[in-house]
Amino acid sequence: QVQLVESGGGLVQAGGSLRLSCAASGRTISRNAMGWFRQAPGKEREFVGTITWSGVITSYTDSVKGRFTISRDNAKNTVFLQMNSLKPEDTAVYYCAASTRLVAGPSRGFYDYWGQGTQVTVSS
Repeated sequence: QVQLVESGGGLVQAGGSLRLSCAASGRTISRNAMGWFRQAPGKEREFVGTITWSGVITSYTDSVKGRFTISRDNAKNTVFLQMNSLKPEDTAVYYCAASTRLVAGPSRGFYDYWGQGTQVTVSS
């Protein structure tokens, strides 16, 4: 079992930045692809981005490309989501997810473990 805990959310003005962290416990995630998702009020949970087990390859949804960056520190069992140039439409609860695969896609079905989420609110 893997437990995931997100942190770093908060309230920020449009154009600002936040860095989310996802700390894993229970076992190492060094062989797991990791993903970030978000869910705005009244909307479906949507894919934000993913990173392969090695951290070499990342992939993002179009709306965050060039603004968000996923990275990982396998030695610290932690994954990060750096969010720059934030927009009000980025407001959502952000979730970290772990896959049992080395590489995972954008579908929620690829991911087996989920954190509880952290709120990100971007004011205009």
